[in-house]
Amino acid sequence: MVAFRPVRRGTLPWCAVPEMCDVWSAVLGFLTGRVGRVAAQSAVLTAVIGGTIAYSHVGKKVYLSVDGQSREVNVEAGTVRALLAAENLDVSDRDLVAPAPSTPLSSGDHVVVRFARQLVLTLDGRTQTYWTTELTVDQALTALGVHADGAELSSSRSQPIGRKGFNLTISTRKSVTIAADGVTRTVVTSAPTVGELLKEQGIALGAADRLSAVPATPVTEGMVLALTRITQTTVTVTEKVPYGSNKKKSATLDAGQTQVLTPGRNGSRTAVYAVLLANGQEVSRTLQSATVLTQPVDEVVAVGTKPVPAPSGGSSNVGGSVDSLNWAALAKCESGGNPRAVNPAGYYGLYQFSVSTWRSVGGSGNPIDAAPAEQTLRAKMLYQRGGARQWGCGQKLFS
Repeated sequence: MVAFRPVRRGTLPWCAVPEMCDVWSAVLGFLTGRVGRVAAQSAVLTAVIGGTIAYSHVGKKVYLSVDGQSREVNVEAGTVRALLAAENLDVSDRDLVAPAPSTPLSSGDHVVVRFARQLVLTLDGRTQTYWTTELTVDQALTALGVHADGAELSSSRSQPIGRKGFNLTISTRKSVTIAADGVTRTVVTSAPTVGELLKEQGIALGAADRLSAVPATPVTEGMVLALTRITQTTVTVTEKVPYGSNKKKSATLDAGQTQVLTPGRNGSRTAVYAVLLANGQEVSRTLQSATVLTQPVDEVVAVGTKPVPAPSGGSSNVGGSVDSLNWAALAKCESGGNPRAVNPAGYYGLYQFSVSTWRSVGGSGNPIDAAPAEQTLRAKMLYQRGGARQWGCGQKLFS
C-alpha cells in the first residue's frame, strides 16, 4: 500500500515540474514486483468478473481492464505491448500500464490500463495542473493527499474524470472577520470568494457601497473584510450672504485715516446641498441650488489721501491727552531709544514702524531717515487711529 504524505492547505505533493504533476495511481505501486503483480491480478479479477466479455478464439485468454471497464480477450500476443497494439490502445509515459509493457503474457494474466487525465485544481485561489490516472474526483483527491473535509467543491466527489480532463475548485473552511452595518463579527466559511461570502452571510451590496476587497477576491484565512455603506441625501438650510467692502479715496481725510460711509449688512439665502454619507457620517456636501432671500449691502469706506505735513519747529504735539502719554518709555522699550534702530523682521526707528504703517500715517521714505520729532508725531497719529495695541510695549505709554 502506498502511503501519501499529508498536504498543507494551499500546497500539493509530487510537483516536480511547476504547474504540471504526474500523479500515479496507487495501483502502480501495488503492482510493482512479481508478488505485487500476482496480488493485483487477483484484485483486478475480483473487480472485473461481473463485466467480463468472453471471446471464443484460439490463443491466450487474458483479462484486460481499461479505465475500470474489464473484458476477457483471446490473443496471440506474446507481451503486454503486443496486446496493447492488438487492441489499438495507444499509451503514453503518463498512462498506467500494469504489468509493464515488456512483460511476457501467459494465459490467465490480468492487464490493467489507466489513461492519465489532466486535473486543473484551484485550491483556495491557487491553481495547479496535475495528471492523474484516478477515475473520480474523490479518488484523485485521495491520491493527491488533499484533505478537504468540510470544504466546498465545485463538483460532486463522485464526479467521473473523463479523458478530456476536468477543472475542480475547492475552498476549505476559513475564519474571516466582517465589519458591516455597525457590527463586527468573525465567521467560519468555505465560501471561495468575497462575493460568495457576502451572499452566504445575507449581506447585500448597494450600488455605491465600498468594500475593502472586490467580490472576486479569494477568501483567505484571517481575512478582515470592511463594508462602508454610502448613501446620499439632500438638505435645505438658510444661511447668510456676506457683504463686501468698497473703498473710495477721500482728499479731505488725512492719509491713513478711514471713515465708514455706508455700513455693510449681510444678506440671506436658502441653499440646497447634496450630502454624501459614509456609514451615516457626513463626508462631503455639494451646493445644488441657492435662492437669495435678502440681498447683502456692501460697506463703503473712505480712505484718506490728504498728505500730513511734517511737524514744524521739531514739534511732535498733536494736542489733547495723547501728548501727555509716556512716549519716551515706549521708545526705550521698542528700540532702546535709538531713532535709527533696525529690526531684521522689517521694523524701523524709535517706535519700530513697518514701512507700510509709516506711510499710512503720512510718512515718506524709511522711518529711520526722519527726525525723532516726526517719528514721535507719526506714532501719536497711529495711536489716535488704533490705540496702544499697535505696539508690543504699548502699556509703557501709561507708566
